Amino acid sequence: MDGLASGYRVSFDLGVRDVLLVYFFTTIGLNARVSDLKAGGRPLVILTACVATFLLIQNVAGMAASSALGRSPGLGILAGSVSLLGGHGTAIAWAPVFSSQLGISNALEIGVLCATAGLVLSSVVGGPLARLLIGRYGLVGGDRQTPAVGLHHDEPDRQIDYFSFLRAVLAIHICAFIGILLQQGLADWGFRLPLFVPCLLTGIVLTNVMAAFPTTIRWPDHTAALSLIAELSLGVFLGMSLMSMQLWSLADLAGPIVLLLALQLALAVLFAVFVLFRALGRTYDAAVICAGFMGISLGATPTAMANITAVTQRYGASHVAFLVVPLVGAFFLDLLNAIVIRFLLSML
Repeated sequence: MDGLASGYRVSFDLGVRDVLLVYFFTTIGLNARVSDLKAGGRPLVILTACVATFLLIQNVAGMAASSALGRSPGLGILAGSVSLLGGHGTAIAWAPVFSSQLGISNALEIGVLCATAGLVLSSVVGGPLARLLIGRYGLVGGDRQTPAVGLHHDEPDRQIDYFSFLRAVLAIHICAFIGILLQQGLADWGFRLPLFVPCLLTGIVLTNVMAAFPTTIRWPDHTAALSLIAELSLGVFLGMSLMSMQLWSLADLAGPIVLLLALQLALAVLFAVFVLFRALGRTYDAAVICAGFMGISLGATPTAMANITAVTQRYGASHVAFLVVPLVGAFFLDLLNAIVIRFLLSML
């Protein structure tokens, strides 16, 4: 960043940012238990299949639209599942790949801009979409007096002590070490992935192995310490990324990006109404899950949970939605997205 008057140049050292990205995705993997998936049942399977299907639709439509606009098909992927379904973390992680492999020099700015716009769009559309479905089909929610999210006033606070924090840090670094070795092994076979993907996968595997074979070691999944590290890592990571952006370099892409985002919004709404809602049986839970799906497909899992919370606070509880949406967002989403992105890039 060049000073207009002072003549000084300001630059950012983003080495730590990449470490924070690995930290965040590793915590996601450490919190993913296979045993939690069993409780989701049929809605979980349907939502996972629908998300996987929409992931392909999102990218294929984006590639076709980008080509029709005279741009690289890779721009459609970057403005598709990379930044929308994947969010800021995935967009920033894959940006170097798009820059080096496809020559999209401002891939970072495009990805972050689309991810930010997706968060706004999913927040604005999710609630009204559920309200439309609930009113159209006369659906009735569950008990409004039973909170689906949050803690009761008499529930003890989750404490973070010295050893719980160190256990979380140790588990993260064990997963990162194995993930680095796994990434290098895959690279030797010609299969290159961002570092966060093997670290995420390692976290999932180790957490479920520790759960299946209990030991005296206290594994830190679903602990307050791990949640704190995840929140701090993501927050600082996003802050550093936003400070280093050069949005002025996107002036010539403003029109194509707006059109691509409008296309993705229309596809997400149509898919939720005519595919996901019907596949889930046109129930109240299905309408609430559709609100969550808008968050997943255009924003991020926290946005999906915010949509669900807003709908259930007004129309009644939906424990199924609160179970299956975060499971899909935390357990399957990043892995499916990474596989599809890598496959599509290999075809370009």
